[in-house]
Amino acid sequence: MKVLKFGGSSVAKPERIRGIVDILKGYYTRGEKFTVVFSAFGGVTDALIEMSALAAKGDESYQARFEAFSQRHMQAAEELLEGEYLKAALPELQRNHDVLKNLLYGIFLVREASARTMDYVLSFGERNSAFLISHVLRQGGINAAYLDSRKVVKTDKSFGSAKVDFTQTYEKIREYYSQNPEIQIVTGFVGATKGGLTTTLGRGGSDYTASLLAAGLSASVIEIWTDVDGVLTADPRKVKRAFTIPSMTYAEAMEMSHFGAKVIYPPTLQPALAHNIPLYIKNTFNPNFEGTYISHQAEPDAHAVKGISSIGNVALLTLSGSGLFGVPGIAGRLFSSLADGGINVILITQGSSEHSISFAIQPNMAVKAKRRVETEFEYEISMGIVDPVKIEEDLSVVAIIGENMRYQPGIAGRLFQALGKNGINAVAIAQGSSELNISVVINRADEAKALNALHEAFFLSDTKELHLFMVGVGLIGSTFINQVRKQGRFLKEKRGLEIRIVGLANSRKMLLDENGIGLADWQERLDGSGSEMDVAIFIGKMKEMNLSNTIFIDNTASEKISNYYESILDSSISISTPNKIATSSAYLQYQRLKAISAKRGVQFLYETNVGAGLPVISTLNDLINSGDRILKIEGVLSGSLSYIFNSFQPGTSFSAIVAKARELGYTEPDPRVDLNGVDVRRKLVILARETGLALETKEVTIENLLPEACRQADSVEVFFDELAKADAYFNELLDDAIAQEKVLRFVARLENGQASIGLQQVGPAHPFYALSGSDNMIIFTTERYKDCPLVVRGPGAGAEVTAAGVFAEIITIGNFLK
Repeated sequence: MKVLKFGGSSVAKPERIRGIVDILKGYYTRGEKFTVVFSAFGGVTDALIEMSALAAKGDESYQARFEAFSQRHMQAAEELLEGEYLKAALPELQRNHDVLKNLLYGIFLVREASARTMDYVLSFGERNSAFLISHVLRQGGINAAYLDSRKVVKTDKSFGSAKVDFTQTYEKIREYYSQNPEIQIVTGFVGATKGGLTTTLGRGGSDYTASLLAAGLSASVIEIWTDVDGVLTADPRKVKRAFTIPSMTYAEAMEMSHFGAKVIYPPTLQPALAHNIPLYIKNTFNPNFEGTYISHQAEPDAHAVKGISSIGNVALLTLSGSGLFGVPGIAGRLFSSLADGGINVILITQGSSEHSISFAIQPNMAVKAKRRVETEFEYEISMGIVDPVKIEEDLSVVAIIGENMRYQPGIAGRLFQALGKNGINAVAIAQGSSELNISVVINRADEAKALNALHEAFFLSDTKELHLFMVGVGLIGSTFINQVRKQGRFLKEKRGLEIRIVGLANSRKMLLDENGIGLADWQERLDGSGSEMDVAIFIGKMKEMNLSNTIFIDNTASEKISNYYESILDSSISISTPNKIATSSAYLQYQRLKAISAKRGVQFLYETNVGAGLPVISTLNDLINSGDRILKIEGVLSGSLSYIFNSFQPGTSFSAIVAKARELGYTEPDPRVDLNGVDVRRKLVILARETGLALETKEVTIENLLPEACRQADSVEVFFDELAKADAYFNELLDDAIAQEKVLRFVARLENGQASIGLQQVGPAHPFYALSGSDNMIIFTTERYKDCPLVVRGPGAGAEVTAAGVFAEIITIGNFLK
């Protein structure tokens, strides 16, 4: 025998009922023995409560609600039934409606709806539903019969949530089914006292009915048919990548339900649990899907963690003080005072020091709980040995659940690592000795972020989803997006990283989409966005979305953007940026940003500040971290200046080479920005700071490359005129170098704490001599690399290499988060 139960969403509309008929025909034609429990049509129970409340207030609008109720069921009958079946069903439905109408009128007259009366009112939902569907099944060829569960489910008079007399109920069930061989279509949720008064079984009452029938009939299985594909690993509204759990134990299912999973209600399944009857959770709208199988047997090879759940809003109360230490009965007094006040405790945690006890409850009970506990400990508080109860609100509880956690070390470590790397603080922690559940109290704003981080850690540990917010989609930004588009599949399949861009902005527009911005049509979507760029709003939205594994990318050269780095890092969001302003500004600010990133456990990466995609900063840090001592750093750090001096040969003019570099886009529109060494100075300052030197930009000595007249020119045109006049000067410099078999290079140098930048002559023995094109070169002379310095050489500018450097940092951050 199988017991099937269909919930309100499954029977909400006539077309859904037709789908159930098709499901049950399959059981019937296979020759299976089964009985079916039905809830009221979706929304009907709430409608009955509402019309009763209106009637009790003397509000005549209850009549309109009643008419809608009556019409809904009559229309369903006319749509589902025909001929003799319709003719047989309509009078009975009408009689039910007449009784309900009179009952509501009585409530209206006396202005009262007692719990006893309400149970009778609510029973009409299930009675109408099961009665009507039994006729539809008979019409469909199934030998079905309607069973009003008041005939078999016997309870006490605790109206609203009646207590079942199990012995009498099981006897009635067995007796009735032995005498009625048809497929019984049973009303869920309702029962009756010994005297025949109608009662209801409380929350999850239809599941309870199914469980009672299964226990009474020694059924082989219960099938709960609902509107989801079984029990999911997490709430799909908060974790989009949640998936169905194929099997789990009753204990796991009950823990999931306690922490917010709505598929089953634990107390209603006790009869089935007591008789070791397994349970299936299946989807009415996807009947061929296997669903979730729940039994008392745990699978030894299953995932250690079966599911992740949460309670969205709790208050945490803490009783603390020296008067708790070593005193027997403290916990008993505390929880007795709460129990006497009808206050349910969700979670309890106490440190081994016995200095404090914390417990989580529903927020609406927090003030009452505080008052009762402080009354209980009034003497101790007055003596100063116990502190007044502390209330913390706007909290949530997240929990990982699984029977096999006890057999696998490191589960708690993985949980706290996943939370910590996403900047989520644990306010309180609780774990039972059974190791079935580890619960963590966190800030409510972090609930969805925590659920996603934990789901990824325990169920998608092979793939980490990174959420990127990027400001600056010009050459570097657009090239980066193209690189991600080309390499995304490889990263997901081979490196376990899935990159999702959720925020884009340029100087005019911004676009944010939590579900991701397509890499093929991002430009069109951004151009068509109705949101004007406002950096404060963009960053505020990024924080508000509070997504797990969030990374901020700044591809601009804007100080306005870099001013927000502190706030971003302080929100536990990692940063990757080619923007040199923050790292080369005041040393105190540089230190502060590094300290905040370390404190928050996030990454602040700026490899592309020096050498674009070249591994300059990372190499320097590797040398220092491995114990080497930096003696000297020399660098050709400007791609534009490298090109200019590599191209400056006899027979060419310096001014013509600079003009050509400007034409090719190597220099800024005003080449003096490059030729005055300011950009090189920033890069040298950054390298110096990475070595531990507290260097400010004003402490860098720059040898003026340009004559005074060039530097003071009023416009770019005048500058080029003056530069042409200085060609003879630069030719002299070149001729002097050639005479000594040397070349000219614009070199940045850091040695003995002194930083300088200027034009130098280098001979064939020096690595800079062989430079070509726009390449950068950085030479590290260290204790280990003293005789043969370590050289890093390659393109130091350009969209492709800079975007590749940012891309590499995103992968680095992704691996850190993994």
